[in-house]
Amino acid sequence: MAAISRSRRPLALAAAVAVALGAGALAVTSASAAEAPLKDYELTWGIKQSYRSYVTGMAAGSFTPADGATQAADNGAFTFAGGTGTYDSDTHAVRLGFAGSLKIASKLHGFDLTLSDVRFDSGAAEITADVTSGGTTQDDVPLADVTVTRTMTDMETKLTKEAATVLGSASYEGAAGDPLTVVQKTPPTQSPSPTGSPSSSTSPSPTASTSPKPTGSASSTASPSASQTTSPSASASETGAATQGDIADGTLGWGVKQSFRTYVVDGPAKGRITASGGATQASGNGDFTFTEATGTYDTDADTLKAAFKGAVNFKGHEANGSYGLDLTLSGLTVELDGGTGELTADVESLGKTSDDVVLAHLTAGSSDLKAEDDVVSLDDVTAELTKAGARAFGGFYTEGTVLDPVDLSVALSDDAQLPDDDGGSGDGSGTGTGGSGDSGTTSGTTGGGTTGSTTGGVTGALASTGSDVPTGALGAAAAVTVAAGAGVVLAVRRRRQA
Repeated sequence: MAAISRSRRPLALAAAVAVALGAGALAVTSASAAEAPLKDYELTWGIKQSYRSYVTGMAAGSFTPADGATQAADNGAFTFAGGTGTYDSDTHAVRLGFAGSLKIASKLHGFDLTLSDVRFDSGAAEITADVTSGGTTQDDVPLADVTVTRTMTDMETKLTKEAATVLGSASYEGAAGDPLTVVQKTPPTQSPSPTGSPSSSTSPSPTASTSPKPTGSASSTASPSASQTTSPSASASETGAATQGDIADGTLGWGVKQSFRTYVVDGPAKGRITASGGATQASGNGDFTFTEATGTYDTDADTLKAAFKGAVNFKGHEANGSYGLDLTLSGLTVELDGGTGELTADVESLGKTSDDVVLAHLTAGSSDLKAEDDVVSLDDVTAELTKAGARAFGGFYTEGTVLDPVDLSVALSDDAQLPDDDGGSGDGSGTGTGGSGDSGTTSGTTGGGTTGSTTGGVTGALASTGSDVPTGALGAAAAVTVAAGAGVVLAVRRRRQA
């Protein structure tokens, strides 16, 4: 194999990722550099499909992933897991290194090389790897230039001169490589606890959805009512409860999205989360429980509409008393019809309120509403972010992102006992850290600082149109503070290791 050049030509990231939110432009800066740690990421890249076909075809060779790396079926793309690194809030650069190695060998054509220590740098817009061949290892060989996108999925790549040398053909220089995706790995969803507290779920890739989208919105038999008595004309079910009528009580367990909670409390936002008005948050920056449900149900028609009390506020990116992130969700309502429906909420962002925003499409595991001891309970209802919900989160996640699952329990009679009726889902104190101000927590608040709703001089929506900062796929990694009426200009810098 020819020697690989250790020099690296300057990289021009053509589009510096700017978005107009008004007439002007605002450069996102901070008083001092701040790097937030990142972990549990995966990088998927196939190098180049035609190269894979050549290796396993004409060259009669093989790919052997090891140490945690894998290859998709049918000679597919490679995935490197265990990604760790940092997010630089000054430059918005994401730097990640991944575990795993890939051996590429062919006795027929006489090559045997191994790629390891694969790295991705959004500031430098490149993929690098250590390349071992003939007993010699060269570190941080630039393999491809990357067109970095906001979601960090299916990013275009272009093979470098160094990659052409590694792959053994000058024709690969400047050729389009396979698309690159960098996402946060999804840990398994925890099952609901026996007491009925909401389950905790962590983020899948915010850019992909695995659940079917409902074909229509849910309908209900009647509007929500504060009355806690069942309809006089309703017939009795086998459990003694009416088959239709008014909901007497109920709770909603929902974490919104684990990666967003982590971003606010432990990530670059350095903020806090506050549950109030009857809502609580489980300890350890856990899920939220909304209470005192009112509404209507019809177990024969399998329809339900329930509104819940409580609010949750996400606040962060504080600068001189002003907050770039100040988002409150309240008035949560669930509508289901035959197992599908929607979750709505009133959304207040930086002082502006939008009522009844459809945040998520819901899909239950069963289309039947079955009452047991006068209680209807639905666990792990899939919640998929809507277009309106994506706007509510300022483009932090894209439409179709799978949010944390919803757990729902409603009482159909006054004397029905809800699961965990003593409020065991959490006292709202939280144990998260991070944020400006004193460390520790205030009752009902996760993260540092004090409670309250302070917008300071920052107005407008939460990053109302977003920017091409790689935030979506990062989960808790890389949202930026913006002000309405201003654009966002990202300064990107290039990193090369000596």
